[in-house]
Amino acid sequence: MAKAHAGSDDSTSSKKRTATNGRATPPGERPGRTSGRATPPKSRDINKRYTAPIPKSVRHSPRWFGPVLLALLIIGLLLIVGNYVGIMPGGTSNWYLIGGLVGIVVGAMMATQYH
Repeated sequence: MAKAHAGSDDSTSSKKRTATNGRATPPGERPGRTSGRATPPKSRDINKRYTAPIPKSVRHSPRWFGPVLLALLIIGLLLIVGNYVGIMPGGTSNWYLIGGLVGIVVGAMMATQYH
């Protein structure tokens, strides 16, 4: 009595496998892949990357934002000019210049966020 190989059935081992057209993969496909892409896109990955735009009705600054922005720019300019002209209380001081520059920088940063 001959030993059968593990995992093989005697009835299927005697039959030969025949291909219908001689191809192992369907026409247009590469072996080992399901499509022409290396990794097919997954719908959940695409949805994670997309961020919907914010509606224009939501993108607006509060009413106080514009006046505060302009006030900081103007006060910063007046502090610097007033220090150089010499009309500031206590005479000329570097603290007036620093305060003026801070006011202008904060006003400019606010201007980039204004809608």
